[in-house]
Amino acid sequence: MDLTDTGAVVTGAGNGIGAALARRLAGAGARVVVNDLDAGAAEAVAAEIGGVAVPGDAAGEEGVTALVAEAGAHLGGIDLYVANAGVGVGGGPEAPEADWDLAWQVNVMAHVRAARELVPGWLERGHGRFLTTASAAGLLTMLGSAPYSVTKHAALSFSEWMAATYGDRGITVQCICPLGVRTNLLESSGDTGQAILAPEAITPEEVADAVMVGLADERFLILPHPQVADYYAARATDTDRWLAGMRRLQAKVFEGDA
Repeated sequence: MDLTDTGAVVTGAGNGIGAALARRLAGAGARVVVNDLDAGAAEAVAAEIGGVAVPGDAAGEEGVTALVAEAGAHLGGIDLYVANAGVGVGGGPEAPEADWDLAWQVNVMAHVRAARELVPGWLERGHGRFLTTASAAGLLTMLGSAPYSVTKHAALSFSEWMAATYGDRGITVQCICPLGVRTNLLESSGDTGQAILAPEAITPEEVADAVMVGLADERFLILPHPQVADYYAARATDTDRWLAGMRRLQAKVFEGDA
């Protein structure tokens, strides 16, 4: 797709995947608003790419409303919204309520609230693009992190619903679903995350490469790790066998032999 003069917003763009996407979009001619909770990081990336920093909360209702309004004013309209901000929360059902709520707000409701602000205008204009960083955890699962896995599944499900509902009305919806990526999130994923994801981890720039190809061909699932398609197919066609394999992997993690 021709991104020249496209108005784009990238959340969580102060580092990692978000920063790589902001750089790549700007390099392709887009006018980019860089959002991050870390104002200094957002401003640094914006200055590097000739974009505009709009730091702040990209998850809460008031924060999302303010972000969309300010970004829209800077850009003269938002054509592409990259819902990239996310949080990794470990544990299972024993994880504190606050951790479950944080994961739900940032990994799911941030997308719902952004869509609530953007979709009416996009329907009126007849075009718009919503790109979600959903993670391979949304297609498969993430051992050691129930809140992350559950909310990424929900993020993917919301994107699927959006694509089915608005896809014939000018709105393109896509999901980025990488495995391990060398970011701060991977570094903070604990022993389980490191054992499972680190060996095949790629750089944020490699994710951005896959995204640019995905934007061009408009596929719903953008898979920077192509093998995820095979894992996803195995999960769907023989779920019990796939779960048995995941249990074996979990046992190896417990044994320190992943």
